[in-house]
Amino acid sequence: MIKDIYAQKKTVFSFEVFPPKKNDEIYDIYKTLDTLKTLQPDFISVTYGAGGSNSKKTAAIAAYIKNICEIEPIAHLTAVAMNEPFLLQFLQDLNKKGVSNVLALRGDRPKDMSDDDYANRIFLYAEDIIRIIHKHSDVCVAAACYPEIHPESESRQSDLYYLKQKIDAGVSFLITQMFFDNTKFYEFREETAKAGIQIPVSAGIMPITSAKQLSTSITLSGTSIPQSLSNLVAKYTDSPEDMHKAGIEYAINQIDDLIANGVDGIHIYTMNKASTAIEIMNNITR
Repeated sequence: MIKDIYAQKKTVFSFEVFPPKKNDEIYDIYKTLDTLKTLQPDFISVTYGAGGSNSKKTAAIAAYIKNICEIEPIAHLTAVAMNEPFLLQFLQDLNKKGVSNVLALRGDRPKDMSDDDYANRIFLYAEDIIRIIHKHSDVCVAAACYPEIHPESESRQSDLYYLKQKIDAGVSFLITQMFFDNTKFYEFREETAKAGIQIPVSAGIMPITSAKQLSTSITLSGTSIPQSLSNLVAKYTDSPEDMHKAGIEYAINQIDDLIANGVDGIHIYTMNKASTAIEIMNNITR
């Protein structure tokens, strides 16, 4: 299980991939995973569509990571449009495939979910499915955290309170939302320590290789943008090749600084681009 890897290594390295939308593109992600395997990550996470829209693909990809790539997978689980029978069936499917790690998330509201359905959803929080998972399974459970506070939280104190609730429900390690200012992460780490949170935390790193990608990332996550990154994007907006190089270099510098400051793990959001992961992993200081 992944929790055991954190106990054995100083810095854990991992990647995230997502299932392709089209069925005939499933083999592309397998090719990507074959390449990512050569980088010898400690684990690879696979995202999961809201309401289970990609659940079969998620399970199949996780199985490929486990049984073909021989790397520990972690399958995402989003609670927002899920019911208990579906959750238990998914856990059973993962078990049959040898997958023993899940990342429990509340998840974003699906675009086609009505106000009534959202208000009356069965699981309100990730904590709800974490408790059910542990009641019916012995898998290793991870959860998400937000160095810059969850967009819906009233304050850092309330954010930490709910994070502690998830951990007490049975979480073994955390993966952060993307962030671009390491100072925010270090402040978060200090606050979690004061709150009695002592489990490993992997820092989520999103390499920004285009101005459009940065705009999308801000919209989806609400992450703040430091002036240095903003200046970089402004400088290379009209030069995609230079923007790509500068964005990779920014991520490398961010990761090097995190490693130097004792981060438990680095989790790279690859956007299914193995080449990006290769550029980063071949140039960071390990």
